[in-house]
Amino acid sequence: MSGHMKGGRGRPPRHEEEEHENHERWLVTYADMLTLLMVLFIVLFAISQVDQKKFAALKEGLAVGFGAQSAAFTDPGAGVKEADNEGSPMDLQVGTGGSPDAKVEDEALKKAVQAADRAKEQQRQEEAKKEVQNLEQIRQKILEALRASGQEDSVRFAIDERGLIVTIVTTSVVFAGNKADLLPGGQQILNAIGPAIVDLPNRIEVDGHTNQLNVPTAEYPSGWELSSARASTVVRYLHARMGIPESRLVAVGFADTRPLYDPADPRAAALNRRVEIVVLTTVPGSISSLLPSAVGSDSTAAGGSENQTEAGG
Repeated sequence: MSGHMKGGRGRPPRHEEEEHENHERWLVTYADMLTLLMVLFIVLFAISQVDQKKFAALKEGLAVGFGAQSAAFTDPGAGVKEADNEGSPMDLQVGTGGSPDAKVEDEALKKAVQAADRAKEQQRQEEAKKEVQNLEQIRQKILEALRASGQEDSVRFAIDERGLIVTIVTTSVVFAGNKADLLPGGQQILNAIGPAIVDLPNRIEVDGHTNQLNVPTAEYPSGWELSSARASTVVRYLHARMGIPESRLVAVGFADTRPLYDPADPRAAALNRRVEIVVLTTVPGSISSLLPSAVGSDSTAAGGSENQTEAGG
């Protein structure tokens, strides 16, 4: 026994102790959260402070940029208040119920907005006038070609929000009564119009119209079919003979739903029966709606006799 004790006296037995679980680790997460919140509130406080001089300079620059008279702050504290015990850190008094200086600023901003609106409207008017000039050049080119072939009396011109409208009165020279076959006279008219529009970037819409004397036939039971067939005939001719791409062409039939003259008018039977080649404008709708008002008194050519009458659609 003594030997056993002697042998074990130099190195006591070792015991492995278990690692104690740390029940206070949540304090680290809690401290991190508080730190983040503190940083957040510091950032919010920092961005809530407004440099009054820079704010006034910004407003003055905006007013001058919109063409209105400059109206900067006369009192740096009139528009923006410093934080105090009774108000918020930033109190922008723009609008009703503010100080006199704030009301002056509000009126200046209104005038600036009105000036900007007037400038935009004037710009749209100028762009509309420019587009009308472009359409007038196309009209003049078509008219010169028609005069050279002696066909100017069969065509009328107009400009509306769609663009340039070339109206071909579909007398017996262009289409026979209740027929959609293009006659030699109609081919001559299209031969004059085609070269003037073949190289344009504009899309071309061909509208067919019949008069009120629609007579049902075996081929065309109503004016819808007849007007659509005539418009399609013109489209095919412009594509096959004039080389206008199909992607630029569209045919529409209106029957007698859009007459130029009241059916009781003696001119209605002849002039409501027509095909319209519309050179569609390329400007956006906000400008195209201004085209009629931008047209001058000489922008339409009344080229066509009004004393022709005939039966048939």
